Amino acid sequence: MKALIINNLASGYRDGSIYDFMRAFTQDGDEVCMRSTDGATPIEGLLRDASEFDLVVASGGDGTVATVAYALANTKVPLLPYPAGTANLLSLNLAEPNEPHALAKLARRCETLDFDVAEIESAGEKHGFMIMAGAGYDATIMESAAPNKKLFGPMAYFLAAGANIAPQHSKITVTIDGVRHETEGLGVLVINFSKIQFDISFTHTNQPRDGKLDVAVLKAKNAVELLPAMLAAMLDRDGEFPERGDALELYQGTEVTVEADPAFDMQYDGEVTKKSTPFTARILPGACRMVVSDEGRALFE
Repeated sequence: MKALIINNLASGYRDGSIYDFMRAFTQDGDEVCMRSTDGATPIEGLLRDASEFDLVVASGGDGTVATVAYALANTKVPLLPYPAGTANLLSLNLAEPNEPHALAKLARRCETLDFDVAEIESAGEKHGFMIMAGAGYDATIMESAAPNKKLFGPMAYFLAAGANIAPQHSKITVTIDGVRHETEGLGVLVINFSKIQFDISFTHTNQPRDGKLDVAVLKAKNAVELLPAMLAAMLDRDGEFPERGDALELYQGTEVTVEADPAFDMQYDGEVTKKSTPFTARILPGACRMVVSDEGRALFE
């Protein structure tokens, strides 16, 4: 096999497990090429000849994987997310292992499914995301958590949420496939894969292959009012499928434009952008060919 590894040196805990993966993966006659960046070298340039490889491995956090997936969109080159970040939500959603030898076996088997990729456009720039993009409260949490991710791991996000119980409240306009919805609240989430930490899902079903985006408008006046919705999301794991309550409005569509007054800060797949609304997100159906485990195939096929 001929494999290309994109290695983000700045991601996660920098434990070097990607090198264990390389040793476990490589067999006689293989060619493994590793290209690294610490953020200074654009990932897109490292993928210039990706079509010449049998497999691309994206080693980093969700932002790294999303950047690689977007750059590979519609090329049909298989992509294996290697969980080397802090939260690694995409690997969680895909039910993939996090141990390098198990991931090496997945890579050699190279069984795939095609998944949707989401595209976000703001201030004339386009980027890709796989999990979700957010404006408002969600982006505030991501920014507050950033300094503590290496120390506290995923718990940094919950600490940041607890420290921001009275976030900005704005007038919100969400236009979904040409239909306008106006309300007020703390923010908006545009969702492809729906699960976050601790197996909590914002929507009843996790459908990143349906050619649609889920949209969650956070209508609460403060963070405390979101708690019933979060409890309902946790109960979904037991198959109860409870309603999310009045704090969330849920929609679906293929193209979503989010506006807010005053403007919200925004993020996508945990990447704090230093940009603000408005933005437009759209779905690219089946654009990413992803290596999956047996559990992942059972979940999504």
